[in-house]
Formats: sequence, structure tokens, C-alpha cells
Amino acid sequence: MNEPSSSPEARVALFQKREIRRTLHNNEWWFAIVDVVAVLTDSTNPSGYLKDMRRRDPSLAEGFKGGGQIAPPLALECATPGGPQKILCWNIEGLFRLIQSIPSPKAEPFKRWLAHVGKDRIDEIENPELAMARMQELYEKKGYPKEWIDKRLRGIAVRQDLTDEWKNRGSRTTVEYAILTNEIMQGAFGLKVEEYKQVKDLERENLRDHMTDIELILTMLAEATTTKLHRDRDSQGMVPLKKDAQDGGAVAGRTRKDIEDKSGKPVISGGNFKQPPARKPKKLKETRD
Repeated sequence: MNEPSSSPEARVALFQKREIRRTLHNNEWWFAIVDVVAVLTDSTNPSGYLKDMRRRDPSLAEGFKGGGQIAPPLALECATPGGPQKILCWNIEGLFRLIQSIPSPKAEPFKRWLAHVGKDRIDEIENPELAMARMQELYEKKGYPKEWIDKRLRGIAVRQDLTDEWKNRGSRTTVEYAILTNEIMQGAFGLKVEEYKQVKDLERENLRDHMTDIELILTMLAEATTTKLHRDRDSQGMVPLKKDAQDGGAVAGRTRKDIEDKSGKPVISGGNFKQPPARKPKKLKETRD
């Protein structure tokens, strides 16, 4: 599903324009190890490169077990093409040990980058508004227009509000979050998340990062309505939450159809923000009522 759903704190950081997945664990940044290896080595098979490293370097292998006073890597939730999944991650201290085993001209710049990222987190704890400001800066660097960024950031806040409700009302697993999200998207757009991504010719990319303004607005409407229904109905457990998700998505779905009737054009766009476009977007599927 590749949505910022079950882990609102899961984000992507940029190092020299390369994406590195990270997630918060106990108020500390943990980074996807394969992403770090890929950035430092430019390997097309970072997982295989990492296995070879551990085989060649016994002390590194010991570090993966938590030896030498270093916390072992943890399987933490990050965004993947198939949806949020457990990815082996390491904190900053662990990554410094990893870097020692990688002969790379990027090692020293990467160490400085890690130190800066660690300070960013301390600053964000003291002033949460900094997190949004840095996210805005990230989107600006990717070339998104300001008006779009404003909607995207608002959508992230709406989404986090919704996932907080899910967590408090008995839905906590990745699978359950994916089910509820698909119910909302199905009601709003007539497409599940993976089907929507196919329309936009996306693979690993985050669907919402490739939505148009009106698609983002309708997504926010669907999720904000679902949140309101959870609270108004005091829904508890997956069955009531799923019904709310269907109803919330349907509200946005009716709005979408009204827009399409008035404009004579489909709301769902096959376009994306990939630079440059990888392939021609696939033909739009018919949406279901």
C-alpha cells in the first residue's frame, strides 16, 4: 500500500538526492540498512553486498547481534512496494559501525549527515513544528509547487489523526490498517491503493506524493469524515471501524462524482510527479459505483 499509515513517524530522508527510509523508535531515528548500503556503495544488490560484508567482517557480524555495546539492528516498519513491512534498521550508533566496513568516498559526508539528522530529532522533540517545516523543505527540493505542498502536509496531519483513532479503537496491525485504508480509497475513488498506483504507473513510490490537488483534497475529506464517524459512533474493533471507513469513503466518492458530472472530466489522474516519467501512465480504469 505504501502509505504513511501504520507508522505516522515513518519518513524518507535525502542524502545527496538519494532516498533513505527511516522510522522513529523510542524517540530515536532508525534507518533502513539496505538503503544506507545502496547509497554508500551504489550496489544494485545491497542486500547481497551486506551479506558479503557480514561474512568477511566477523566484528560487523557480532555488531548485528548487539556485540561491543552496540544495539543490534531491529526489524522496524518502513514503506515498501507491497505496503508497510518490517525492514532491518539500525540507529545512528549502529550505522557508524556499519560505515567502518564500507570503503566509500561518501563515508565521511554520510557521517556528518547522520550527526545532523540526529540533532534534527532532538530539535523536533522540543519543537514539533520543525518536523513539518523540514518535510515542507524536502518536498520543495523535489520540485513540488507550494500550493500542492500545503495540501500534502495538511493531508499528513489528517491521516495521523485517523491512525491515532484506529490505534485507540482496537486496530493496530499493518494488515488492519491496509484493510481500512483500502475501504476508504475504494469508496472515494473506486480503486484500492495498489490499483490506484497502477493507474499512475507507480511502484515503490508513495501514492499520495503523486496525487493532484483535487485527489489530495478528496482523500482528506474521506479520512476526516471517517475520523469523525469513529468519534461520533464511538466505534470499537475492526467491524465497526470498517463500516465507518466505507461510509467515510462514500462521502468523498459522491463528491468526486458530482465534480465529474459538472466538469465532464474524471478526477482520477494517470499523471505522476516522477522526474523524469519512467513510462507512459497506464490507461485509466473505469471506477466502480
